[in-house]
Amino acid sequence: MNKGPMNAGALLHLDGIERRFGTGHTALHVLKGAELKINSGEIVALVGPSGSGKSTLLHIAGLLEKPDGGEIFIAGEACSKLSDDRRTEIRRKHLGFVYQYHHLLAEFSALENIVIPQIIAGLTKTVAKERARQLLEMLGLSERASHRPAKLSGGEQQRVAIGRALANAPGLLLADEPTGNLDPDTADSVFTMLLNLTRQTGLTALIATHNPELAGRMDRIVRMDDGHLMER
Repeated sequence: MNKGPMNAGALLHLDGIERRFGTGHTALHVLKGAELKINSGEIVALVGPSGSGKSTLLHIAGLLEKPDGGEIFIAGEACSKLSDDRRTEIRRKHLGFVYQYHHLLAEFSALENIVIPQIIAGLTKTVAKERARQLLEMLGLSERASHRPAKLSGGEQQRVAIGRALANAPGLLLADEPTGNLDPDTADSVFTMLLNLTRQTGLTALIATHNPELAGRMDRIVRMDDGHLMER
């Protein structure tokens, strides 16, 4: 296992990340040596205008996209050159994802949407169901466990998506505008629940948001600025 020389204590370390789209003179350089270290238990806000590269950075941090240069360390392991199978294994073991849209499976209940990723990870159905029930209770959705997504409000759907992201007890949560599709009151309620649950479970998190009030409630803020990450 390749360990990073500067990532002691960092659950996530992005070291000189480069990402460009296209070639030659028309190439768009989205990330230009981006650097970020997030220690275990930190909740970090990622801010910046639309098109600045926040989603690209999250995809790279989540091993969904490979950088053109630099290295990603997750729990001390260098990941950019790993096989697809090993990257998938790391995602399942260490990472949880919440997107702007919930992406729940329409034909399954709230409970089943949280059970499925646990079954894929190798847990028994009994254990997975108990874990799913606990998460739904923490999210205030116990009475909605049997409802399919179409029978849930937007805020409830996003809370189920948060439960699904936490189903396999990841160490690192990556969230891309997790309340961006919700009205302001619902967004505040869902974000408060996400923040509380993240702190209660000792999760580390990198959360992209356009909302300065939400960003200010996290431990620190980093801003995308011309392909670089700057501390606020």
